[in-house]
Amino acid sequence: MKSTTLNLRGRLIDFDRPKVMGILNVTPDSFYSSSRDYADEAIVRRVETMKREGADIVDIGGYSTRPGAPSVSPEEEYSRLSRGLEIVRRHWPEAVVSVDTFRGSVARRCVAEWEVDIINDIGGGTLDPDMWPAVAETGAAYILMHMRGTPQTMQTLTDYEDVAADVISDLAFKCASLRELGISDVIVDPGFGFAKTVGQNYRLFSAIPEIKKLGVPLLAGISHKTMLWKPLGITADESTMPTVALDAVALYLGADIVRVHEVLPAVQTVKMLGLLRDNSI
Repeated sequence: MKSTTLNLRGRLIDFDRPKVMGILNVTPDSFYSSSRDYADEAIVRRVETMKREGADIVDIGGYSTRPGAPSVSPEEEYSRLSRGLEIVRRHWPEAVVSVDTFRGSVARRCVAEWEVDIINDIGGGTLDPDMWPAVAETGAAYILMHMRGTPQTMQTLTDYEDVAADVISDLAFKCASLRELGISDVIVDPGFGFAKTVGQNYRLFSAIPEIKKLGVPLLAGISHKTMLWKPLGITADESTMPTVALDAVALYLGADIVRVHEVLPAVQTVKMLGLLRDNSI
């Protein structure tokens, strides 16, 4: 199996096995209630649990991107992120840390002040023209996600000719544009749940092997999203088992990173699929 390597500001990581990214939302309004950790003690407990259970990356967000979420100023977003980052860096200075932001100014400050390793941009460079220059200047790795519109408007922008072909074309064009800017450590995220209907999410999901042909690591972020719980007639808080099931399929299809709210089931899934791979005929 070919292993892709990323340079995280001088620290090399490879994908000989998939990675698990644990979600830490330092927000009061994220769509999945169990992921909201706003008090310092709660942040410590959550990250401690994620690290103990085997998270490879801690992804910290300070701006809720659920459909229809209210906007937050850059100052407020950075204030939230800096609290979480200070705690993580104080207790786990060697942790691989990602920040979930679409703002170049916020990304710059997080890298400069907290040595963040990865910028996780839901906008894929479309929400802030300063984002790509910020990534190029900081040298951080970059998660390029597909989305249309904004978190407030994205669910009205689901008119695709072919969702898989359109998303792959968009990601391929942007990967080439990033390389021209000298940004080579890129991870792609198809953007499940962002400007896609439930059916479109599953069509896109089945195209993971095609997306992998872009030649960069692929992140699957499906944890507790509408595409899981809505067809089953349950709530986001009740969708842990569907998350585990579909994460397993994503990994089997070739995903390199799964972004999850519950770390332990994802770590165990990675190990089980590794056993299957290593002992296959």
